[in-house]
Amino acid sequence: MELTKFEIKSFSDNEFKKDGGKKDFKIPINPETFTRNLKVERDTTKGHGNNQTNSKFVGTAPEELKIEFILDGTATMEGYLDAMKTMPVKDQLKKFIECVYDYDGKIHSPRYLKVLYGSELKFNCVLTSLDINHTLFNPDGSPLRAKITANFLQYIAPEARAKKERNSSPDVTHQRTVRAGDRLDLLTFEIYDSPQFLLQVGLNNGLTNVRRIQPGLELYFYPFDKTE
Repeated sequence: MELTKFEIKSFSDNEFKKDGGKKDFKIPINPETFTRNLKVERDTTKGHGNNQTNSKFVGTAPEELKIEFILDGTATMEGYLDAMKTMPVKDQLKKFIECVYDYDGKIHSPRYLKVLYGSELKFNCVLTSLDINHTLFNPDGSPLRAKITANFLQYIAPEARAKKERNSSPDVTHQRTVRAGDRLDLLTFEIYDSPQFLLQVGLNNGLTNVRRIQPGLELYFYPFDKTE
């Protein structure tokens, strides 16, 4: 069975529908590791005269992905992609740069990317930085091996992000169908990030008991003024 390779697909639209075709790049030998970085942003500003901080949640930053791999021209590395085994490193590097870095005049930026690795990784992103370290050379000075470090930033199209934010926003009306095991206080917390509107939700839905809700019941969660 052929070893699954890391693949980077290139797109000319931010919805990842217009495939780059020949600009796609399959990493010829898989990295031993890859790194995913997730960050939670918190406001740690101290109040005037206060030595303590209230670490308030602000949001989650876009995920980052770091991949380190080798481009080799010695034809001696086991598991190296056959299609590139005899290709000079400079040509391998050219194909990679065309995929992830080169400016696309039609969209006025480098192309949008999707990093794929089997079922483990499907990452829509853009390139943020690229380090190329040449480590081995022919007698004529041409590179025989290069270590690549590529950093990618998760990308979600503005339309998709806006839709996701609307679907989770407490400022719009939400409808939920109760499932077995659901609790009204937890559903209220999910929508408003607080259970304080539990009684109002129960009242708006004509519930006589907020502790027990029947599966199949349709509940509506309306916007509330949190300053009230």
